[in-house]
Amino acid sequence: MKRVFSAFWQRWLARRMPPSSEFTLSHRSIFILPSGFGFVWLGLILLLYLFGTNYQNNLVIGLSILLLSLFNTCILYSYKNLAGLRLRALTPPEVYAGETITFPILLNSNHSSHHISLNYPNNLGYLVKHVGTQDEQALVSFANQQRGIVSAGRLKIESTYPLGLCRAWSHIDLDNAHIVYAQPLESPLQLEAATESGQDEPLERAGKYIAGIDEYKGLKPHVLGESLKQVAWKQWAQGRGMLTKEFEQPQGDPVWLKLAPDPTHLEQQLSQLSWQVNRLSQLEQYFGLWLQQPNGEDIILAPALGNSHRIACQRALALYGTHTQTQDTSDKLSVNHGFSHKPHIPPHRHSTQTASHVEDRL
Repeated sequence: MKRVFSAFWQRWLARRMPPSSEFTLSHRSIFILPSGFGFVWLGLILLLYLFGTNYQNNLVIGLSILLLSLFNTCILYSYKNLAGLRLRALTPPEVYAGETITFPILLNSNHSSHHISLNYPNNLGYLVKHVGTQDEQALVSFANQQRGIVSAGRLKIESTYPLGLCRAWSHIDLDNAHIVYAQPLESPLQLEAATESGQDEPLERAGKYIAGIDEYKGLKPHVLGESLKQVAWKQWAQGRGMLTKEFEQPQGDPVWLKLAPDPTHLEQQLSQLSWQVNRLSQLEQYFGLWLQQPNGEDIILAPALGNSHRIACQRALALYGTHTQTQDTSDKLSVNHGFSHKPHIPPHRHSTQTASHVEDRL
């Protein structure tokens, strides 16, 4: 019975207050009922009224009416405290499975609001003592143990201002689902290099950058005798002195992190790859990610370097094997991070080695 009522309640809320990243509370979204203290207050009013009428004591009857009018005034102030409150969801920081997600939410109002509590179901609340016309940021926590796209559900906004006699609340969906990365698990770096030449490149050199002309690296002080073609004339015109542009190119063939899924240890494999992605990015290693799928085309992230590539790899690992790993998600990764479903590694020759010694040489 409780489950049926809960499902009906959620469907009714979805129709009345659909998901939105920004929401303003109004009479359609605010609910008010007496608090526990409020019910005791009403019981006292009833007791005083019965006592006054039984003993024909106008003073006691007047007191009961005064307390009732105070209760009615609290209803109005409780509604006014939440009405007009605007909430806007911000993007949460990166988080891994097993960590608490912190959802940043901005609040402001066209009037003063006081003592507002925000919390997600079965999680700790965050109390905002005062909200005015200036934005106030609330950091609402949500405990999570799983990877993938996590939705915290409806946010509960609650207040018992001003006297605690009435409880005004609302349940809104800020549509702030967040991707949770696989929990990193330290493991040896398992790198796979694919080459077309007759000899394999040493793994300690594969994927590293050396001086070249392919990629722009940065600026360095100009040394007498260097080619004037490499001088950063724009910076020189700005009065920053003579600087030389540096370029680089990858040395040897890129290396890959590859997933051959084992259903009994899949989460452990993804956790190990998550740690390896972070480690290789920290070492500034040029690498790609190849995720094999038993049912469907393999997921390939082209070799790259930098934080955007690390994020793309972590997103692919987080969404691997979940029902949320749709074509739309794949398309987004392909546009921003060289994501592909077609392997472009030469298939005729692979060399797989354990590369725990890479860290010592880089």
